[in-house]
Amino acid sequence: MILEFQTWLVSGSASFALLSIGIVLLSYLLEDLAIATAAILSAQGSLPPSFALLAIFIGIVTGDLGLYILGSYTRRIRWLRYRALTNVSYKRVKRNLQQRAFLNLFIIRFIPGLRTIGFTLSGFLPVPLPLFLSAVLLASSIWTLLVFTLIYLLGSHVLMLLSEFKWGLIPVAFAFLFFINRFLNKSFSRGLS
Repeated sequence: MILEFQTWLVSGSASFALLSIGIVLLSYLLEDLAIATAAILSAQGSLPPSFALLAIFIGIVTGDLGLYILGSYTRRIRWLRYRALTNVSYKRVKRNLQQRAFLNLFIIRFIPGLRTIGFTLSGFLPVPLPLFLSAVLLASSIWTLLVFTLIYLLGSHVLMLLSEFKWGLIPVAFAFLFFINRFLNKSFSRGLS
């Protein structure tokens, strides 16, 4: 059953489009899993690396832009604006995010757990959209290329050795990224204390 589904998915003229759309949608849920999946699909030859990278990039950037837009719409909610303005930390958070906004947004991309709140706050405060997009595009490009390349190269090597276990590489790559993110998050949290 799984082999039949795999054959159907990767054969035919629409397979690149279907796989690319699947990667974009997966990146809205779990970016690292989408990167790992795209890299493994490329390493096994089911999806060209250029299509895989483009799909990941589109998914990540549109997801980040969606968070920014969500933040800008929440600014229109009167009681939420009031709660923000009366919060004792609001002015400090606003000042810290808007000062050196490009650098702050660039760094937020690499720190697990800060992306959702940081990018939503960018729309709420508001950080200018061109500034937000330039920081997100640059940071997303670096992150995506780095992680994709590492998994692609590792996946290509492992696929040559263990071709019968190729679908097991996706959860292994995802687990690796998960633990790296947790390590970075804990390291960053200890540095702030």
